[in-house]
Formats: sequence, structure tokens, C-alpha cells
Amino acid sequence: MQNNFTKDEIKEIIQWDVKNWKNALPFWDAHFAVKSGMKVLAIGEREGGLSFYFAKLGCEVWCTDYNEMPAVTQKMHEDKGVSSRIHYKKVDMRSIDFEDETFDVVVFKSVIGALGKKKDQDQSIDEIRRVLKTGGALLMAENAQASKFHQKARKKFINWANRWRYITNEDLQFWASGFSKSRFKAHGFSALFGRSEKQRSALASFDKVISPLTPKKWKYIYFGVFIK
Repeated sequence: MQNNFTKDEIKEIIQWDVKNWKNALPFWDAHFAVKSGMKVLAIGEREGGLSFYFAKLGCEVWCTDYNEMPAVTQKMHEDKGVSSRIHYKKVDMRSIDFEDETFDVVVFKSVIGALGKKKDQDQSIDEIRRVLKTGGALLMAENAQASKFHQKARKKFINWANRWRYITNEDLQFWASGFSKSRFKAHGFSALFGRSEKQRSALASFDKVISPLTPKKWKYIYFGVFIK
């Protein structure tokens, strides 16, 4: 369904390291069919990109963040003509203020690592599973622990890296045990080292070439689909 969007819209949806992270969209499409009218909970949506994505697909979206939603996010949705299908709410993903089995889809990108602790991440996945309808899906794209080179680079160049808990394959396997079906994929290696979006874009093209030769545990993004 990503083909319904222009190149500029994909940039607005993904926002950063676009060439690598945008690969979450076809991965999600391949493993879960999103249909118009579905109820979607989008978590950690300060910029509102994924909320726009699902609203344009005809879904009813709850655009949520831990903090109050910036006015610029709502303005973007109005400009895109999707604001009538979007609701705004403050949500702590460790304690989601919705009833059981409310949503067809829960989605987040680069969010759960900010919780900083495994127990909080596990609790959040439990909450997501609770608010999903049977047969509904968690769609995620998240920063992976990756190689020691990535870990050192993050500590040196990313201010919040020491507070972030980067997820592992073991985390994914543990979360998958609570769902009926799951699929996940590791992606990207060199683009993380780019210091500008132009550099990351060039390195992402290189990643596409070397990906078959790169060990999964060295890759720095995980895409996941977990079906309840």
C-alpha cells in the first residue's frame, strides 16, 4: 500500500534515515492486510507520520504520544486532508487507557527503546496485546542492538543513547510467545553511521548491496508483525 504515497509523503511518514526505515511499510503489507475502516492505535506519534499513513488508507486512527500532541502535527494532518479520521490522546504505552480488544492495529516506530528498561518494554507489549482485537496486529519498526561498532557509535554521537534500551532478537522471540503468529526481519547496517540524511541515503544504497552478506545480529533495525 506504500505505492499509494508520493516520495515526499514517504519522507514525512518515515522522517529520518528514510531509505532504510521505509522498508517497514512493504514488510508490514506482506504479512498483514490493512483494510479501510480498521481502528488503529499509533504510539509515539509526536510528528504524526504513521497516523497520516493509516488515515490515508481509510483507517480510523488514534494518534497518541506520552506528551501533548504539538499543534504542528494536527496542522499537518489538516493540510493532508485526513484530520477527520484522526483522534488525539496522551498515552503511556505501559498502561494504555483503552478497553480490551479495541484496535485492529497497533503501530509504532522507534519508540519502545525510549522506555529504557526491559520490564517496561515487556509490560508495554502486554498492554498492546490486551487492546488488540483477536486477529489484530502489532506492526513495529524499532532500533536493534546491532553490532559493537553501532553501540560505540551511538554512545559517541547520540545524546540519548545511554538512556535507550536497544532491542534484541531474544526480546522479539519473547514477545512473540504471547501472539498466535509473528514475523520479523533485521535490516540496515552502514546507514546508521551517516551524519546527515544525504549520507544516510547514500549508505542505505550500499546496505541494499551488502545486506545478503551482513549477519542479522549486526543490523540496526527490526521490523515486526505480531498477530494476536
